[in-house]
Amino acid sequence: MTQGSKPPIIWLNVFVFTSSLLLAFVATPIYAYYHGLGGEHWLWLLLAFSFCNLSITAGYHRLWSHKAYNAHPVLRFIFALGGAFALQNSALHWSSDHRIHHRHVDNNDKDPYSAKRGFWFSHIGWMLRHYQPAAYGDYANCRDLQKDKIVMWQHKHYVLLALLMNFGIPLLLGVIYGDIIGMLLMVGAVRLVLSHHTTFFINSLAHIWGSQPYTEKNTARDNGILAVFTFGEGYHNYHHIFENDYRNGIYWWQYDPTKWFIKSCSWIGLTDKLRVSPQAKIEKAKALMLRKKAEDKIATLQNYQAIKEHLETEYDALIERMSEYYDSKKQLIENKKNALSKQYELAILRVQHKQIKLQFEQQKRTWNSLVLQYV
Repeated sequence: MTQGSKPPIIWLNVFVFTSSLLLAFVATPIYAYYHGLGGEHWLWLLLAFSFCNLSITAGYHRLWSHKAYNAHPVLRFIFALGGAFALQNSALHWSSDHRIHHRHVDNNDKDPYSAKRGFWFSHIGWMLRHYQPAAYGDYANCRDLQKDKIVMWQHKHYVLLALLMNFGIPLLLGVIYGDIIGMLLMVGAVRLVLSHHTTFFINSLAHIWGSQPYTEKNTARDNGILAVFTFGEGYHNYHHIFENDYRNGIYWWQYDPTKWFIKSCSWIGLTDKLRVSPQAKIEKAKALMLRKKAEDKIATLQNYQAIKEHLETEYDALIERMSEYYDSKKQLIENKKNALSKQYELAILRVQHKQIKLQFEQQKRTWNSLVLQYV
């Protein structure tokens, strides 16, 4: 390849993306107009779409790419089938790309889908040309996954599995409901387009649109709207700083069905060892970001130095109270587990912990009211 020329086009990918898009947005409306679509078409579209996306978010992403939890072989097998149905390459290949992305995020030369190369490139353009053919020799960054028999079985038979899932399931449903073309269009093409582009949004829009409450070291954003379309993956700023957490939406009110699915599976023994980032680290990351944003805002004020010193004093006080609180909480939990602990010792610890908690909450209120004046 000569200097300045573009890498060769991956014609198979161009064909898949183009043909599925035309089938979904041209052929399907025409078919629906002349033949109609029943409730069964929409129901199976929703079920197949959910199956594909959860296989990517819970399987490819949080399980295999980040090892955020352990999964029973039955669940891993289901994810392997769903990943082939989603038509996003094998779990080994996908995870290799994703680990490189996290290690070199926003590096235009190393990040496979760097957002700094623009929306089109990060969304789909990176898959249309052979930008990094040398990256898939031995999958050196996925040695752990190469020990997973299900991952390697899926990788070896990926093409066959992809064909069986993408044609077999719609055809079977077509036979059952007496509408083969309708099911091929809805559960085949429309489902595939939705699955592809909602997943691709994580690489593109989730690095462009949203807030950065935890870190500004990369382009990742938190976006509650995107979370709805991506099964909880929209809280991407959090994910890029706490990538091994099985959650993306850490608060109860944040929409993260992937988190709920993984947690629910733990109740029936299908998942275990769910990894959660320490709350103290999360609080510190948020406080540090608020401090940085406030300092950026006051940089042009005449009394900048005085305000900056005040911010530093309150930040230091917050971190001190935070450390006291989480140390106290840890001590209380450890003593509760100790069957030999006397009741009055636990009672004293509870009182002390309550006082420390009140002090910490008061300091948080003081800190938040201060920084919110400037951010």
